[in-house]
Amino acid sequence: MPTDCLFREDSYLKECSATVVGITEQGGIVLDRTIFYAASGGQPADRGALTLPSGDAIIVENAIFTDTGKTEIAHIPSGGSAPVKVGDAVHAVIDWEQRFARMRMHTALHLLSAVLPYPVTGGSVGESESRLDFDIPEAGIDKDAIDAKLAKMIATDAAVSTRWISDEELAANPKLVKTMSVKPPMGTGRVRLVEIKGLDLQPCGGTHVRRTSEIGQVRVTQVEKKGKQNRRVRLALV
Repeated sequence: MPTDCLFREDSYLKECSATVVGITEQGGIVLDRTIFYAASGGQPADRGALTLPSGDAIIVENAIFTDTGKTEIAHIPSGGSAPVKVGDAVHAVIDWEQRFARMRMHTALHLLSAVLPYPVTGGSVGESESRLDFDIPEAGIDKDAIDAKLAKMIATDAAVSTRWISDEELAANPKLVKTMSVKPPMGTGRVRLVEIKGLDLQPCGGTHVRRTSEIGQVRVTQVEKKGKQNRRVRLALV
């Protein structure tokens, strides 16, 4: 059953009420709706808790998509099976401090991909440090120059928004896709775009801040040569 992924419309939701609609063979708890981001696109899953009407709390250590179309999410409880059944009401709460740090970093990575307009071959979102891998034909990346450009973009306080387009619209605009390693999920009829006004536009299912000023200060900590043309750029919150 498709999960109503509330985080796709509002990344700032910290909690919600929900109903258990399924239990996977592995003990994952499927809800009718959720604020838990499920691991995908280089961004780890949220952690948090599901609280029952009795007051008992189930610690959620992971959230995963159960299908290739990324429509259903299972919440993985810590320590194995959880005392819930289909039809139970729960109150979901995420680790907000962790989530917000990842929102800041993920938006910063989108800006990094605008500063370095090369194909992205990989990436990872963390709380304090993240990375993008680029297919760059020439060596030599000036870390100070990148830092300066990122700071300028962040200082513009540009609005960050999302909207949906059809699979057909994306297929007609292939240049929107920057990532070579992770393709945007298609097949459900629509694809989510994240726009940083005047700076960047690309398909993304991740969580982001509302304005670039919320990112704060970032800096490039390391540039690694991972192959003949591949460069890994590490970015950290300061």
